[in-house]
Amino acid sequence: MRFIIRLNFVAIFIALPIVGQSAGFAQSLRQEAQKLGLQVGAAVDPARFSEPLYAETVANQFNMVEPENAMKWPATEPARGQFSFAAGDQVVEFAEAHQMKVRGHNLLWGISNPAWLTEGHFTPDQLRSIMKNHIITVVSHYRGKVFAWDVVNEAFDRDGRLKHTLWYDRPGIGLAGRGTAYLAQAFRWAHQADPNALLFYNDYAAEGLNAKSDAIYAMVKDFKRRHVPIDGVGLQMHLMDLNQIPTSVAANIARLAALGVQVHITEMDVALPVDASGKPLHRADLSRQAKIYGEMATLCAEQPGCTAFQTWGFTDKYSWIPHYTRGKKGDGLLFDSNYHPKPAYRAVLKAFKQAAKKHPTIIPQRLQIERHSSL
Repeated sequence: MRFIIRLNFVAIFIALPIVGQSAGFAQSLRQEAQKLGLQVGAAVDPARFSEPLYAETVANQFNMVEPENAMKWPATEPARGQFSFAAGDQVVEFAEAHQMKVRGHNLLWGISNPAWLTEGHFTPDQLRSIMKNHIITVVSHYRGKVFAWDVVNEAFDRDGRLKHTLWYDRPGIGLAGRGTAYLAQAFRWAHQADPNALLFYNDYAAEGLNAKSDAIYAMVKDFKRRHVPIDGVGLQMHLMDLNQIPTSVAANIARLAALGVQVHITEMDVALPVDASGKPLHRADLSRQAKIYGEMATLCAEQPGCTAFQTWGFTDKYSWIPHYTRGKKGDGLLFDSNYHPKPAYRAVLKAFKQAAKKHPTIIPQRLQIERHSSL
């Protein structure tokens, strides 16, 4: 039996001044992205919306939000067949109040799953039924409210092989050994639940041309040939080393766009070495970070096939990087811990402005890509 929990809650935010009317912003990423027909976004935690500067910065600077964890499996189906949408609904309500789009993340991932699922010892048939029910229930709940979904997250390893996961072959849904068949099935079920939502495959370390991005490209090409409903690829863009910046990103975006899909930069951050207090060890690194952000923002803004530029969070106050690196790195986002814009912010803003001047016809080109990808 399926139970759906819809918790009633009092909205903890109020309608905030739109772009440039507060927090000292005379201009914003949101304003400049609008001139490009580009979505500019950030991953958010709805529990932070009660913090005025957090909510105000999101509303003023971005036209798209994505929940960091509120739509992942542990949040939406904490017990088998029992669904909870309270946290995800807060993200949707905030976005609706501030004229923003919502990007859903994610429906299927080999990790970050609840214990009942990973320790349930299900048969492939049972797991297939669980997977189908989850995807259809979650996507149906947000039908017409979430414009794009990361349907599958991080299914390939760095060599371009499919990872061994609960869904593929441990025990899998009965499609082990059949390549990307289980991914195709996830996309079909998501499309069944909301035919108008854009459906993305999302992964890290696949920004440039390499074995992983080649495998993703081959999958997308195959899916498009077989009419599997895929609309785009998400390039996470977590950059953990200032000396190892991906190359040939433009070429990768161009070849994906040539297949008729959109590309979103979905989770960008640029980690810096930090001291014990979390401050950059070298002040010059902030300039290097800004240069990288500017280059990637320019690359996306000037490529019609890149339709969204998003960071994983937006303030260093709430970044995942210090915990992940055990305090060795941090300070990877556009705003510091006090919500002050950093050089990286100014670099992205400048990149958007220059792209709009350089490419005055970019909006119709981008719209054409978007229409083609959803056919």
